Amino acid sequence: MSLLLPIVVGICVGIIVGLLGAGGGILSVPILVYLLGQSPHNAAAGSLLIVGATSLIALVGRRKEVHWKQGAAFGALSITGSFIGSFLNSLVSPSLLMYLFSALLVIVAGLMFRKAAKEKNAAGEKPRTMTPDTDENEQLSNKNTRGNENSQRANSRLHHWITIIIAAVLIGVLTGFFGVGGGFAVVPALTLIMHFDMKEASATSLLVMVIASLAGLAARMDTAIQIDYLNVLPFAFASMIGGPIGASLTRKTKSTTLTFLFAILLLLVAVYTLSATLLGA
Repeated sequence: MSLLLPIVVGICVGIIVGLLGAGGGILSVPILVYLLGQSPHNAAAGSLLIVGATSLIALVGRRKEVHWKQGAAFGALSITGSFIGSFLNSLVSPSLLMYLFSALLVIVAGLMFRKAAKEKNAAGEKPRTMTPDTDENEQLSNKNTRGNENSQRANSRLHHWITIIIAAVLIGVLTGFFGVGGGFAVVPALTLIMHFDMKEASATSLLVMVIASLAGLAARMDTAIQIDYLNVLPFAFASMIGGPIGASLTRKTKSTTLTFLFAILLLLVAVYTLSATLLGA
């Protein structure tokens, strides 16, 4: 039974990750703590192993959609943040770590609800019809905009790289501290900052998560934190099996529905995590 439990929950997490393309670390940490009886610090380390291995397998299957150079650069920049996050993780108490993790779950759930609302609104919007007058006005406006953009290109390029560095380091801190992959943050960063489309961003985020997870694990090598391989490895392998199952189910369910259900799940996990931490304090 001790081996069956991590396999069952691993498959379930894998299915959710396959459905949504994210959420593995967000769910792995509370499962490792409250179902498999690990300490929060050890669970964060074990979650990094699960996220890294699952992302690596998924990366192989989506390698044609990955921007390798940009993803590797973003991942390399996140390494510093991963070491900082791992160091900060060792300084906080187990209860504080879970309180902060509960807050993270609520924030991510809010982002998921917002995403679901935007997807629903976008699906209901009608394409705008263009009149000759508005078309001519927009062409003039576009010309003026292009002129302004050309004159400001040198300054915006520096700002662009500063934004990339800050985003990558912050995502690394998130990964190292909580033991999550940060896919919910990496994908928006790649779409908004590096202008990838959603498929390219989600695929490239897998490369970033592999690099950040490895860095987070490396930062923990000389600490007292231990990974329960007997539970974590079956969890990781089962998650890899569940991923393709979840991916196949996406064809039968609306994206908006999936995002909304995932947000509800995160809120439930947040409430449970907070309640269990308060009762155990």
